[in-house]
Amino acid sequence: MAKFILSAFSDEYSSDFDRQIEGLKENGITHMEIRGVNGKNILDLSDSELDTVKEKLTLEGITVSSIGSPLGKIQITDPFEPHLEKTRRAIEIAKKLGTRNIRMFSFYISDGDLDGHRSEVMRRLSAMADEADKAGVYLCHENEKGIYGANADRCLDIQEEFAGRIKCVFDPGNFIQEKVETFPYAFELLKDKIYYMHIKDAVEDGTIVASGYGIARIKDIIDSLRSREQTYYLTVEPHLRVFAGLEKLETGEHPKVGSAYSSSEEAFGAAVTALKEIVFEK
Repeated sequence: MAKFILSAFSDEYSSDFDRQIEGLKENGITHMEIRGVNGKNILDLSDSELDTVKEKLTLEGITVSSIGSPLGKIQITDPFEPHLEKTRRAIEIAKKLGTRNIRMFSFYISDGDLDGHRSEVMRRLSAMADEADKAGVYLCHENEKGIYGANADRCLDIQEEFAGRIKCVFDPGNFIQEKVETFPYAFELLKDKIYYMHIKDAVEDGTIVASGYGIARIKDIIDSLRSREQTYYLTVEPHLRVFAGLEKLETGEHPKVGSAYSSSEEAFGAAVTALKEIVFEK
């Protein structure tokens, strides 16, 4: 049977790192996909700042499931060498924070000529994967709207090209935003490749909602993974709408799904609760 470990992008709870840890503990989550720390991207932290982060995580018993890096989130026509240097920095940070996993992407292609840019995409990914291989860490590719690997077919293309050297992060909400059917289509194509998941759901127009309230069929995906002998991180990525003045307009409990939340803390808690109801249903 599969083992599911909940993680989260805790910078969606708060930009303040201490509050992020509090938010994880309040919601019963012991793992973090670390992305934003005190208003800085994880790759922009100094060595001393990283030492402080590591000390706090160790003290509070929080494990880093993955580095939520922005690697690959540049145009395919942008210079690559500076980005390769960022890859090396991401690897250093992963090793310092005790994870083998680095989330990444496969480059924006603004002219829409995906086939025409394929060889350059693969060349760049190969150079990045070489660096990861040398260090004993994994690059983990996330499907994202507008990049080469935006849909399930091109995610499979990357997986087949690299034969396990680059791992697959399956994001159902992002597939919906790309007008890709998540289940059964994308899931059936990628089920044997899924390394871990980002959890967000979406409705037809791409609006992100809590798990189970959109059309991404997250419950079907989770249930289909249950029989597999594998451990999966499920990283909560709320992306829910926050309207700070909502509490002044509502006299009773306002709708929790497909609507706005009064704070990032409330939105984060709603996203976690919705996923727990699916994963740990009685």
